[in-house]
Amino acid sequence: MNPELSLNLQAQKIVERMIDQAPILGIAVKELGNGSKILDATFGGYRAGKLFAEVCMGGLGEVTFTSLEFSSLSFPGVSVSVEHPFLACLASQYAGWNIKVGSFFALGSGPARALARVEKLFEELKYEESADRAVIVLECRNAPGEEVANYVAQQCRVKPENLYILFAPTASLVGSIQIAARIVETGMHKMKELGFDIKKVLAGYGTCPIAPIAKDDLQAIGRTNDCVLYGGKAFYLVEDNENLIADIVSEVPSSASRDYGAPFLELFNRYGNFYDIDPMLFSPAEVYVNNLTNGKTYHAGQHNLEILQRLLS
Repeated sequence: MNPELSLNLQAQKIVERMIDQAPILGIAVKELGNGSKILDATFGGYRAGKLFAEVCMGGLGEVTFTSLEFSSLSFPGVSVSVEHPFLACLASQYAGWNIKVGSFFALGSGPARALARVEKLFEELKYEESADRAVIVLECRNAPGEEVANYVAQQCRVKPENLYILFAPTASLVGSIQIAARIVETGMHKMKELGFDIKKVLAGYGTCPIAPIAKDDLQAIGRTNDCVLYGGKAFYLVEDNENLIADIVSEVPSSASRDYGAPFLELFNRYGNFYDIDPMLFSPAEVYVNNLTNGKTYHAGQHNLEILQRLLS
C-alpha cells in the first residue's frame, strides 16, 4: 500500500490540528491513564464538524459548507468531494464496527476499522492497512473510558498511547454534520449491495442538508437520516467498460426501497428495531453517475419536499 494513502496516518494529521485548535473548535481533549487521546466534540461548531467528518474519511475527502434550496425551503448543507472513494467511504467512513465493552456501546467508523478488520465487509473489500497508530470515530453521548480504549487498541494492534478516539452524540451540530457528510458513502454502499464493483468508482461528490439539532439522540437519528434519504444528492465518476451501472442506477436512490416515503423515526417506531428497516433505504435521494467509458451520465431519484418540510415544522 502506498504510505501516502494510509488512512490512519492521514487522519492523525487532521486530529493533531484539532488538538492544537481545540479551544477555537469548541472540543475537549483528554488523555486517559493508558495514554489514549479522547476528543469530545459534543459542543463543537461547524469547523469541528468539518474536520470530524474528514477524519472519518481518512483524510481522503473534503467537506465545505453551502446553502441548499428546495423550493421555498433553505437549509445549511455540506458539500463533500471524495478521492479514492473505495477507501475513503467503505474502508474508513462506513459505521460498520459495533464496539461493545461492558455497558458501553457505540458504532465505530473511521480508519481504525481497516486495522482491526473485525467486520465481514473487509473480506469482501480485500483491503487491509498496517500502521502504528489508529484513529476511531464513535457516535455516542458518553465518553469512552480506558477499558474501551484498551479494547480498540488491542483489536487494531497498536499501543494504547497511539490511539485517538473522537466522539460526538447524534443530537449535536457535529453529529448532524458528520452524518450529512456520509452522502457519498451511502450511495457507494448501496451500489456494492446491488452487486456493482465499487472499485470502478473513481471519485464522488455530494450535497446534503444539515439536520436541525434535535432535543434528544433518538429524534436526531430520525432527522439526520431524513436529510440523507430525502434531501441528499450524490454524483459518481466511474470507469465501467461493461456499462453495468446502467442496469442498476434506478435501484440506487432511496426511492427504490419498499420503506421509502415515511419519516425515518416513524419507520423506527413502526418496526421497533433498526435492523428490520429495509437496508435498501439507506442511500441518497438522488444520484448521477457519469461513465467515463461511454461518456454517458445516468440519473435516478429526486428530493422529497414533503419530508424535508417536516424537518422545519
